[in-house]
Amino acid sequence: MRKFLKWLLGKPITWFAEKISSSPRQKDVFRSLSRLLHGIRSGKKNKGLVKLFDIQHDKIIIFSDQHKGIRDGADDFKNAEKNYLAALEYYRQNNFQLISLGDCEELWKNTPQKVMAHNDACFAAEKKFEEKNNYYRIFGNHDLEWKYKLQQNIFLQPVFGKQLKVYEGLLLKSGYDNEIYFIFLAHGHQGDLRSDGNPFSAWVVANIWTPIQRYLQISINTPATSFTLTDKHNIMMHDWCSTQKNMIFISGHTHKPVFASLDHIDRLTKQLQQAQKRNDEAEIKSIEEELQRRKLEYAGKQEVKTNVKPCYFNSGCCCFDDGNITGIEIAEGNIRLIKWHEENGQPARAVLEQSELSYIFEKLK
Repeated sequence: MRKFLKWLLGKPITWFAEKISSSPRQKDVFRSLSRLLHGIRSGKKNKGLVKLFDIQHDKIIIFSDQHKGIRDGADDFKNAEKNYLAALEYYRQNNFQLISLGDCEELWKNTPQKVMAHNDACFAAEKKFEEKNNYYRIFGNHDLEWKYKLQQNIFLQPVFGKQLKVYEGLLLKSGYDNEIYFIFLAHGHQGDLRSDGNPFSAWVVANIWTPIQRYLQISINTPATSFTLTDKHNIMMHDWCSTQKNMIFISGHTHKPVFASLDHIDRLTKQLQQAQKRNDEAEIKSIEEELQRRKLEYAGKQEVKTNVKPCYFNSGCCCFDDGNITGIEIAEGNIRLIKWHEENGQPARAVLEQSELSYIFEKLK
């Protein structure tokens, strides 16, 4: 019966989930991100933190959109937990700072009490970064409750301690070639009418979508598959950042990894063109196979961006259906889009794309 209903209701449910998932408008996105950035630069501690960053020596890993749940049929994170824990251990051993860029916990579908009770291993791994003052938390729309001090005191402090701060944004400040550059980090829901403080969307997800998802045991993961919506939002965030001086913007929210304003499918497309010019048959075959595997994931994509200002990055998410997770690394003067996936039964790290930060900074001028 469940399989039949899954087949029967799959398309209508997907349509419904897309309708409630995202509704960004450019003027709202521009206004909200500008207001947040101004608040951080003005020293408003409730908005965010300005942190000095050494591009040659500091090391940072940025993960977003874990959506930690309660290990039921509506938990999008459970398949990725193994890769996530392995990644955190790798970065801890290599002295990285960890930035959790919002939607760390799924609080639209679950109560904070239940989520905190079902993720002991993940919280323990994250706490190891906090113990070395290497942990920064940003709130998103699905864990908006962490914005409030009372909720932090009740649920987060018993796990992480009183020193943990949760911000709306973070601004990394660095010098290069006698100029100041900034890396601005925020979840990316700012200006999205269905996500930016909209209680109706949260109610619909909690009371309509979640019971259906639990019963049918499906994981649509709408932001990761509705690329007409997410492309639109990513483009807006890129266009906003392109108006800022000497600044990179890194967000999450859309669940779609983007590197230097190019997403994963763009990168593969460019690599395929280069391999075809070299007549590299093995490389052509490999890339074409990867494109085919991503065919469903990138269904609906209509725009390929190849000549844009390389100011925008998106960390993707830690709740892909196949258990893979993506993130942004900044280390040894480089910025990288990375993926953790299963290889021979074990979690493995793969670099999908990388560039020297100095090269990116030069392109921003």
